[in-house]
Amino acid sequence: MEEFNDQVLSFWDYLTGPVLWTNIITGFVKIVVIVLLAVLIVKVVRKLIDRFFTNRQKGPLRISKRRENTLTKLIKSIIAYFVYFVAIVMILSVFNINVGPLLAGAGVLGLAIGFGAQNLVRDVISGFFIIFEDQFSVGDYVGVAGIEGTVEEIGLRVTKVLSWTGEMHILPNGNVTQVINYSIHNGMAIVDINIPYESSVYEAERIINEVAETLPEKYDYLVGVPEIIGVQNLDVSHFVIRVITETLPASQWAAERNIRKEMQDHLYKAGIEIPSPRVVMYSGEEKAQMYQKRGYEQ
Repeated sequence: MEEFNDQVLSFWDYLTGPVLWTNIITGFVKIVVIVLLAVLIVKVVRKLIDRFFTNRQKGPLRISKRRENTLTKLIKSIIAYFVYFVAIVMILSVFNINVGPLLAGAGVLGLAIGFGAQNLVRDVISGFFIIFEDQFSVGDYVGVAGIEGTVEEIGLRVTKVLSWTGEMHILPNGNVTQVINYSIHNGMAIVDINIPYESSVYEAERIINEVAETLPEKYDYLVGVPEIIGVQNLDVSHFVIRVITETLPASQWAAERNIRKEMQDHLYKAGIEIPSPRVVMYSGEEKAQMYQKRGYEQ
């Protein structure tokens, strides 16, 4: 019993003694300093990266804005992961945890997992080639794996694509086998305008050309003045005039919508309305006259 009391008193002395609290306070201060330094280093390095790419644009060896955004985000992510990993290792050492065996065990475990993680390796290799070959960059509007949207982030393992309806699609880079990039070259807007047969094709083309001349001033994504290709089709109740124009990358859809709106508004004001299906009814006498005129027997 006396021995137990001595152990309790000894433990209490340890809890209330200066050694324990000195170690706790010292360890806490070290952890706070490590965390603050890690955050500070990441922020400073990110600013240096931004400054590096800004200065690079002023030099002789320039890169496109698209590629700059992609490389900037990727390098920042890699450095942040590395700094935070080193910070975690240092924090573990504060608790007197020997990180050497942990790192060695992690290496062996990673090697063992690697044999079964072929998809992960494929994703990383594919991500490297996506960035190296500049297949697409952050901010590009692309079609990939049946999805269309704006590239938000390109990592070594996954690519994030934001669709225009708001969904964020996270795609493993290994699944990116075919890409349609709408943001590299200028687009082509194609607009078909239906004109009723009661209207003159020449009058319709005159109005369309007049409207087309005013559009580049209103819409800055139009590279040139829309031009008429000609009568594209003859339908039951109307003929179709096709208009095309070159646009800035990924702007062809907005251009098509606004060209339709402008053309329809001006054609309507000129008395040319949207054609609609019509039904013609003949009386018996009119029908007989029509057959007689065409040489048919009723």
